[in-house]
Amino acid sequence: MPGRPLLAAPAVVLSPEEQAYLARLGSVRMCVDPDWVPFERINQEGRHEGIAADLVQLVAARVGLRLELYPVHNWEESLAASRAGRCQIMSFLNQTPERDAWLDFTQPIFSDPNVIITREEHDFIPDLSRLRGQRVALPRGTMVAERVRRDYPELQVLPTASEEESVALVSRREADMTVRSLIVAAYAIRKEGLFNLKIAGQIPEYTNQLRIGVLKEEPLLRSILDKGVATLTQAERDEIASRHVVVQVQRGIDYRLVWQVLGGALLVLALVYYWNRKLRRLNRELARLSVTDRLTGLYNRLKLDEALEGEVQRALRFDQPFSLIILDLDHFKGVNDDYGHQLGDQVLIHLARLLQDNTRETDVVGRWGGEEFMVICPHTALDGALSLAEKLRLLLQECAFPVVGPRTASFGVSAYRAGDQARDLVARADAALYTAKHQGRNRVEGS
Repeated sequence: MPGRPLLAAPAVVLSPEEQAYLARLGSVRMCVDPDWVPFERINQEGRHEGIAADLVQLVAARVGLRLELYPVHNWEESLAASRAGRCQIMSFLNQTPERDAWLDFTQPIFSDPNVIITREEHDFIPDLSRLRGQRVALPRGTMVAERVRRDYPELQVLPTASEEESVALVSRREADMTVRSLIVAAYAIRKEGLFNLKIAGQIPEYTNQLRIGVLKEEPLLRSILDKGVATLTQAERDEIASRHVVVQVQRGIDYRLVWQVLGGALLVLALVYYWNRKLRRLNRELARLSVTDRLTGLYNRLKLDEALEGEVQRALRFDQPFSLIILDLDHFKGVNDDYGHQLGDQVLIHLARLLQDNTRETDVVGRWGGEEFMVICPHTALDGALSLAEKLRLLLQECAFPVVGPRTASFGVSAYRAGDQARDLVARADAALYTAKHQGRNRVEGS
């Protein structure tokens, strides 16, 4: 695809040393991935084309560099040529520890998330670490292959020669999945008719941060290119990307192509709908986890603060009573010291279930911190909250915990008073709890 005219260049200020370096440099040899459509490829005429080609040429033009394409047949050959110093830059790649051995990198020139591609019958994949023994087809020498081997040793990596081979193995059920750029996946869905495949998940931490790699022996060249990269705007990146991904119908009406495009568009829409549903589910789970104590499954302090503030506002507006209970396990440090933290954790989990099972649905139960728990009791005056606290105290006293035996807790109770803020109720409940501790523990005190 012929490139469009270069966009107007912002001023790039080079140091005298960089200007002198450019003056004696001549052209710069560049290694590329010859078959990574639509990011880049070497076409039949031997020219570099694609998103990477347009972006790198734009950067080069803005800093006054002349690029010379170093011909290769595959990505591994390109990496080998770069390691051997036969090309001074690599056009478009992720920074990895392995590549840091011989390359320095510019700031990202383009970002693109990696997604998990499976056959349509495969389950959604929220987390690769949950999988064992599944086969992942990945091109040799890529950042993703390097990281999957390191981060997910339980997966079986099937090395391939190209992105297309990786996808073909998944399509033929010879691999369970592959991981590829979202842009490449969208392009392939349109161009290759991958109707038996789907996007089954995303790996946010594997987002492609694509950069220009420069030989370590050329620090001035990296500095110059970095200044060019800094001139790129997001609008320019988006325009160049869309230039190589969108469908273009050129002359006349090819109804077969129209139906193919419509079919591809419907597939993409279906994938977007499916992915958005999964994202909503993941976001709901994320929201739940953000307000949940990881050990006990109760609400955490963030949620308790929010619920307490909400009750204060309702009391102000509607003059409704509510109360607060704070309880603290007695001598809990001894449990951890004598039996270990794992059994201590089990005691906290057991107590959390007891509180959940013996409070109302409208009550808000959470872990306040350490071995302290809180119960917020809407529509409840002080007497009602004291009765509930006494009921919970007796249940706990009679409960036989595995290994550690019966335990007790001390309770502090407070009720909303006109003009109270949340911290006032907490302070009074804390004071009552402190009194219960000093009156011999295993008792309820109100304030």
